[in-house]
Amino acid sequence: MRGGVKCVTPSGARSGHTRVRMEDAAFELDPAVARFLDLVWMERGLSANTLAAYRSDLQLLQRWQMSRGRSIVATARADLLEFVADRAAQGARPRSTARQISSFRRFFRQLLRDGAVAVDPTADVAMPKLGRPLPKSLTEDEVERLLAAPNVDEPLGLRDRAMLELLYATGLRVSELVTLKHAQVNLNQGVVRVTGKGNRERLVPLGAEAISWLARFDGAPRASLLEGRTTDHLFPTRRGAAMTRQTFWHMIKRYARRAGINKPLSPHTLRHAFATHLINHGADLRVVQMLLGHSDLSTTQIYTHVARERLKDLHARHHPRG
Repeated sequence: MRGGVKCVTPSGARSGHTRVRMEDAAFELDPAVARFLDLVWMERGLSANTLAAYRSDLQLLQRWQMSRGRSIVATARADLLEFVADRAAQGARPRSTARQISSFRRFFRQLLRDGAVAVDPTADVAMPKLGRPLPKSLTEDEVERLLAAPNVDEPLGLRDRAMLELLYATGLRVSELVTLKHAQVNLNQGVVRVTGKGNRERLVPLGAEAISWLARFDGAPRASLLEGRTTDHLFPTRRGAAMTRQTFWHMIKRYARRAGINKPLSPHTLRHAFATHLINHGADLRVVQMLLGHSDLSTTQIYTHVARERLKDLHARHHPRG
């Protein structure tokens, strides 16, 4: 409790004495960790997944320090290096380790600002080197087959087709797609207004195909799906609720199987296809950055690598000396 106000962490438990169920027993968060989670929870633009990652990472370090008879606040640089080495020996991936170090860095910098520690133990801890994996994407033919997979003679299939068309036309994140409200889409102007990471708003063109499928769904088929219920969600379930990301992910996998697409997919497969195909057809990288809602151009630049790989493949297959 601070200033007479009960501060509630993302899990809904009171700060300072938060109890979290672990594998073997109830686990009590260190008050410094609980206070830090309260602070980041009150910040705008942090997703629930980011908050959960902070909690998980700090719980892991706290448990590791407790097993050695130490407090997480008393963590030294040598402790962190030993923690990282121990995790690596257990098979932890570099990307997971990098995320943990990032969480620890933010936590200890907050402690340093609060005067709770004199030295930031993460200051001289280097991040593991990460390779830059290319996003998994689909060819244009595979996208066409995927879009054609739903049965549009049924309201559910028409809804799914409209969702897939909109996703490929705009490159939205899945979380942005499933939470879309009616008021965010303007079919007359052909744009969708999206609030992305960091509460940054962007306008994205829909394209003629997506507009056509949205118009077909947003009428009798949508009303039939809702069976008299009312909702602001653009793509509701039968109960009128928003579809979850997990449900949409399972839906894409089901349609991919129906379309005969056997390659590994990710929840952002159509987002990656959107960006890759734009660049393949000559789109400017900064335009793609704006459409995707990337705050940093370096995040978008990975798609130039995808396009380059495609060019190499085309050259190897079609050039007489390839």
